[in-house]
Amino acid sequence: MDDLRASLARSIQLAEQLIKWADEAQACRSECQDLGSWIERLSTLLRQAARAELYERPARRILGDTDRALDKAAALLERCCGRGILHRVFTIIPAGSFKKAGYLLDNSLGDLTWILRVSNYAASDEDEEDDHIGLPPIAQNEPILFLIWEQIAVLQYGGLEARADAAASVVSLARDNDRYGKLIIEEDGVPPLLRLIKEGRADAQESAALAIGLLGRDPECVDLMILAGVCTSFVKILKDAPMKVQGMVAWAVSELAANHPKCQDAFLQHNVIRLLVSHLAFETVQEHSKYAVASKMSIHSVVMDKKTNDTSQEPSDAGAQATTSAAKPIVGGGVTGASSSAAAPGPSARPAGIAGTRMHNASMSATSTRGREYEIPEIKAYLKSHAARALGTLATGNPAICKNITESRALLCFSILLEKAAGDVQYNSAMALVEICRVAEQHPELRRSAFKPTSPSARAVVDQLVRVVEKADYDDLLVPCITCLGCLSRTFRATEKRVIGPLVRLLDERESEVTLEAASALTKFASTENYLHVDHCKSIIAHGGAKHLVQHVYFGEQGVQTAALILVCFLAHNVPDSDELAQAEILTVLDWGLKQGYMSQDPLIESLLPEAKIRLELYQSRVAKAGYY
Repeated sequence: MDDLRASLARSIQLAEQLIKWADEAQACRSECQDLGSWIERLSTLLRQAARAELYERPARRILGDTDRALDKAAALLERCCGRGILHRVFTIIPAGSFKKAGYLLDNSLGDLTWILRVSNYAASDEDEEDDHIGLPPIAQNEPILFLIWEQIAVLQYGGLEARADAAASVVSLARDNDRYGKLIIEEDGVPPLLRLIKEGRADAQESAALAIGLLGRDPECVDLMILAGVCTSFVKILKDAPMKVQGMVAWAVSELAANHPKCQDAFLQHNVIRLLVSHLAFETVQEHSKYAVASKMSIHSVVMDKKTNDTSQEPSDAGAQATTSAAKPIVGGGVTGASSSAAAPGPSARPAGIAGTRMHNASMSATSTRGREYEIPEIKAYLKSHAARALGTLATGNPAICKNITESRALLCFSILLEKAAGDVQYNSAMALVEICRVAEQHPELRRSAFKPTSPSARAVVDQLVRVVEKADYDDLLVPCITCLGCLSRTFRATEKRVIGPLVRLLDERESEVTLEAASALTKFASTENYLHVDHCKSIIAHGGAKHLVQHVYFGEQGVQTAALILVCFLAHNVPDSDELAQAEILTVLDWGLKQGYMSQDPLIESLLPEAKIRLELYQSRVAKAGYY
């Protein structure tokens, strides 16, 4: 801004000098007087600009054009101020030059008038219906830039009502296309949006958060917003703001993290993870007695847990009050599919509502919960849905964040929401678990700490995953839950009998997507990288997996065929002495697979199939000889 004021001072000095030259002009006196009158008006506006707080981005461009207009006028006036008759006789200036200089000065007058009006928008009468800031000459060739400038100027200098309207306009512009979004960022539109998130009314805060989420469409844009302080602004909202605004901020976090995963650590450093978990836990969990340590459970808590379980299938009343803290129930809340009026944007952000509650309010040190129990159920569900979605995108491929999440109450919250919630709350919880489990699959330390069999929260998660897979309804939850069980395959003991059977049953005449995912999950159990692969292979065979796999290898879709053949190879390699494999004629299946070019070209099949075939042939030849003799 200091550079801008220094430039204004130089322009004012030049304008004063040109006014003197216009008065002293000897040649073309009439034209010079016209230029002088334009420059006088320009000088007045420049002085006003020097005293005002200007919107800097367009101000710099306008001042650059003004300097060029003054330089053009200076070249003409200097030629007209020569002394002597001889100079006047030989000074020939085309009439068009004065016209062009006047046109440039007139444009600068219009541009300066515009920047002064938008920069003093707060002092203007915003209630006048005809008070419309016109299109400045500088924006004639790019009208959309003018519109962006105008809205950003209002965001900077307007009143609360005007700033709310401007934020809604920015949302519309950012939605239109990526170019408009980049222009908004380049023209310094992010800082006033962040100020509005902190200072505005609830509707203005929501629009500003929505705009931030829409603007973060590529890594470069997200980097610029992180540098502008988006993390600090979001933390303030997630700590203390209306729940609807917090839900929109959670959605914006998920968008920024999805479009630029490198920003995940910035949110972690600002404690955003813990705040999101706190919102997920609000009225979801305090201490879930079903999975609590036995020594800490009282007779009273056991009785209350029994009552809660007995009534868990009853629909809850949307107006029911939270139960008293003396009873200390853990989870409740019937769920409906009611859509929220605050549906977040984007195809992956669907609204969901919780239609009632029997839950005790969780005590959260990081966030303010005062009065939130009286919020409507749809808004509570809206916040939980986007908090779960944000945790999922932040956890993607990031072991540090996954560790942070799993050390909190988040896993227990996800398990409860998988069981009790509906719609997007349930779906986004499942997808968050998928991302955490995928990271745990690749990082043994996280897998051992977060999903050890003795962990109550890990047991709660597995219980719900198995429940969904056993139910086997083809819905949004089934495939994510299958994926989670596959990723956690190395955490199950050989004595864990309840996981393999439901997965094998999904191989029997299911939708191709489910069959493919089930085969992939079972492959992780049967893989030689799994320490208990022999035990798991025997379990797969014992549950009738071989006959289902043979059908899929012969008649399945191409992707299913390949996944089924890989699993068959592991079964034949790890348990070649299985009578069930011999009865299913797995050796014939392997021979057939070798002859299929598109299948044998798969690198994993290419390395597995020959060895599996050799091991199976060796066993069957021994059996044949033993039977002969």
